This record gives sequence, C-alpha cells and structure tokens, in this order.
Amino acid sequence: MKFEKLNSFKNLTLVTLFIFNTATINAQSTPKSLSMEEAIQAALQNNKQLLIAKTDEAIAKSNFNQTEAIWLPNVNLSQTAYRTNNPLNVFGFKLQQSNVLQADFNPALLNNPNNYSNYNTQLALQQPIINLDALYMRKSAKEQVGMYAAQVQRTKEAIKMQVVQSYLYLEFTYQYEKVTIEGLKTMQSIYKFTKDRFDQGMMQKSDLLNVAVQVQAAELQHSQAKSQIENISDQLTVLMGAPKGVVYSIKPYNLGTQTDVSDSVSSGRSDIRALNAAVNSYDMAIKSTEMGWMPKLNGFANYNINDKSIAFNGAKSYIAGVQLSWDIFKGNQMNRKAATQRLEKSKVQEQLNSQLETGAAEIRKTKRAVVDANYKIQQQTTSVQQSEEALRILQNRYEQGLISTNDILVAQTQLSQQKLFLAQAQLEQKSAINYLEFLTTK
Repeated sequence: MKFEKLNSFKNLTLVTLFIFNTATINAQSTPKSLSMEEAIQAALQNNKQLLIAKTDEAIAKSNFNQTEAIWLPNVNLSQTAYRTNNPLNVFGFKLQQSNVLQADFNPALLNNPNNYSNYNTQLALQQPIINLDALYMRKSAKEQVGMYAAQVQRTKEAIKMQVVQSYLYLEFTYQYEKVTIEGLKTMQSIYKFTKDRFDQGMMQKSDLLNVAVQVQAAELQHSQAKSQIENISDQLTVLMGAPKGVVYSIKPYNLGTQTDVSDSVSSGRSDIRALNAAVNSYDMAIKSTEMGWMPKLNGFANYNINDKSIAFNGAKSYIAGVQLSWDIFKGNQMNRKAATQRLEKSKVQEQLNSQLETGAAEIRKTKRAVVDANYKIQQQTTSVQQSEEALRILQNRYEQGLISTNDILVAQTQLSQQKLFLAQAQLEQKSAINYLEFLTTK
C-alpha cells in the first residue's frame, strides 16, 4: 500500500508562482481574454497532476475489483496426453478408461506392460466458501479506493488554489504595468518641461541628464512588467494544460473577506479523509493477517474424460467435495507481518495528527495575514492620496522654478512606490483569502 503521496498536498501549497525576471522581451503577443472560471475549468480538465491522481484512483479500483475472487468460482479446462510403460500407471489408465479386461490380470502383463497412452480432459471447479482473511483484505482494498478518491479531490482543490493564485499574480502584474506607464508618462512630461527650460537657458544640463536617467529607469520598469505578464501567463498555461506562448488578459476577480472560520481543521477536508481512510485500510489489513489463523472452507469438483485417443468419447468420471484447512503454524510469519502492519499504521496515524496540528496553525496564521493585509490596504490608500497631492503641489512649484529637479523626481518616485505597495497589499489580502479557503475546504 502506498500512502506516501498524502504528503504531496503540503508541497502543492508551498509552490512559489511569482518570481520577478529582470530579462527584457522582444515583443508581447496580443493578449487573450481569460476569466477565472475559464482558467479553473481548463485546469480541472487538463492538468497533468490531476490526471496522475485519477490514474492512481483507477488503479486502486482495479485492485479492489480483483478481490471479487473471494466470491467467484475458479474454473479450469485442461487436456493432458500421457504415454508410459510404468506398470502402475498403465493399469490405472485402463481403469480410468473403463477398459480393464480379464487378460490384464496376467502377472506377466501386469509386470511388463507394453507402452500405453491416455488422453485426459479435465474440467476443474474451485469454489471459495469461507475465507475470512480474504474478506478483510477486500475491505482494506475498498478503503484504499476511498483514500485515492479523497486524494483526487484534494488535488482538484490544490490546483484550483494555484490557478487562483496565478490569476491574482497576473492581475497584480497588470496593475504594476499600469503604475510603470503612469510613472513613465509623468517622467516624460517632466523631461519635456526640463528640456524646454534647458533650451531656454533656464536650467543646467545636469538637471536634464538627471531627468533623462529617470526616464530610462521608468522605461526599463515598464519593459520588466511586460515580461512578467508573459511569465505569469506561462504559469497559467502549464496549470491549464493549454497551448504555449499565449499571453492572457484578465478580468478583476474579487474574493470574499470572511475570516470568521474555525481554527481547527475540518475532519471532512479531503486530505484528512484520505489519511483516515489509510488508517482504516491498515486496520482491515491487520485484521486480514490475524484471520489467517482461522480455518478456511472451500469446495471443489472435477469432471474427467479418459480415452486412448484425443476424442471426447472415453470413460467419464467426476469427484466433488469440500475442504476444511487450517494453517496451525507458519513459522511465525503472520505475527511478523501483523507487527509490521501495525508500525505502518502508526506512521500514518502520526501523519494524520501532524496534519491536523500544522493545519490549525496555518489557519490561524493565514487569518492574521488577512487582517494585516486589510490594515495595510487602508494605510496605503491614504499614502497614495497624500503622495498624489504632494506631487501635484510640487509640479506647480517646479514649473514656477521654486524647487529643484531632484525634488520633483523624488515625489514622482514616491508616488509610484506607494501605488505599487497598495497593489502588493491587495495581492497579499487576496492571496491570504485564497489560501484560507484552501485550508478550510470541507
């Protein structure tokens, strides 16, 4: 039994989906509109990890179906050809063929028979009746089906969480691009004003060069934002199993802000159900091993046709009966096997306890992250408003020649930073809510 995959769900929640890449790009493709619902639906249909999880579930179902053998008969048809001069076998074949004559009792013929042939056609039936160890092993296999079904459900939930997270990052990146565009336009406007004053001999060349450097920096930031849009689009492409090289445009996506949820992990959460099913499966496997000590009752029947040729018109006979067998001692094999299974069950039980504890801690941590992000949004909204007003005032004073070029550049840089911090706070809030939903899914 393979239960180690249960830990893979933790890894899914820790994947980093957003890494700034400072490389520039040649050209950006025309964006393709993509809604959150379309992204989730495509991922649930085509994601490779989900297909693997479904295959594991299908394998578990197939293994369970194999256990139907504890109820169904086993029928075997065979035909065997013999040729011998062994005295005992020759006389036995004649008896089976109902072909014994008075002359066959001649001692000389009995002791030194000629070569003799027998063709045996046999239809054999074996019918299980009572096999308690097999019955509990079937129950163990059924629990494994439930375990893998729960794993498929948790994989779906994890994939949805990752799709939402990538979508939110893409939304943030578009906001970041918008901030860089606004900053670039402002810098270009400042550059135009500064160049006009420089041409008029009212400003020094160092002021013009300083603004030109800031314009180039703004252009670089804008290029990086465009590149990151493609990077996050590639992330979505992989999650959705979609064609490569597509750049997506998105629609604003709002998540609920409800954080009034229990700090404890629900027993109905799919990964917890999978672990519980794993524990139950071991319980049944241990019971199956223990039932190996109990007697087994099986029925059997054979129908035979024996003839000197391969034809099916020879002597016919049958035998039928029941067999009660009891393995009294098997070299301590069952005890050792049961002891190993108990240790494996204990390991899974500890994994379950750990999942419950760490899950509860993650829920509390994420709830605090939502509260912190809400406060940060309020603060940054005020900071953006103040920075906008400060820049407006400084622009007027700059045009009147009352402040230096550096003052206006610092004000514009501050506004861009505050807008970016606000977008980051909104991303943190939505990401925390998305993760909280994943942690509290029932």
